[in-house]
Amino acid sequence: MNKIMLVMIVIAMTVTFSTFANGDGEESMDAVTTASIVTDADAFAAGLSANGTWIVAALNDITIKGDLVVEGDFMKDDKPYRKLALYTQDDDRKVIDSFTLTADTLVVRSEHTRIQNGTFVGDVMVEAKDFELKGSTVEGNVYFASEELKATFIVDGASSVTGDIGVKM
Repeated sequence: MNKIMLVMIVIAMTVTFSTFANGDGEESMDAVTTASIVTDADAFAAGLSANGTWIVAALNDITIKGDLVVEGDFMKDDKPYRKLALYTQDDDRKVIDSFTLTADTLVVRSEHTRIQNGTFVGDVMVEAKDFELKGSTVEGNVYFASEELKATFIVDGASSVTGDIGVKM
């Protein structure tokens, strides 16, 4: 399957995720919730900014010089949500490829930010609640701004952190 086909699948899934029934059988799309499908560092960083999108999907490994900041309030299903999708998938949602995102530090300021199905290389500094790892690896440390934020950390059995997990004020 070529990259263009993968992009089309991701776009189709994004439209599905961002379409909501309005109560009278018609559907409308919330343009704020569309995906940012990226292949380079600048586009990835822009997608995670306060003016970005709820999901940023990588199509290859990406290296960012310096820190990467996730900020802004985005909603999915009426709940705060941000997603770093470091993978591609097929029509049946089977992961085809997973990718590596590298930065000095990933600073998480958006509530319920998830890194999914890939690897982040660098340290993560969490300043918001409900940070989540799903099917992903952090090759570095994960630090939380407080014990309260650390207590909301969500990590599945398929995920790992190679460094320390702790509080760093």
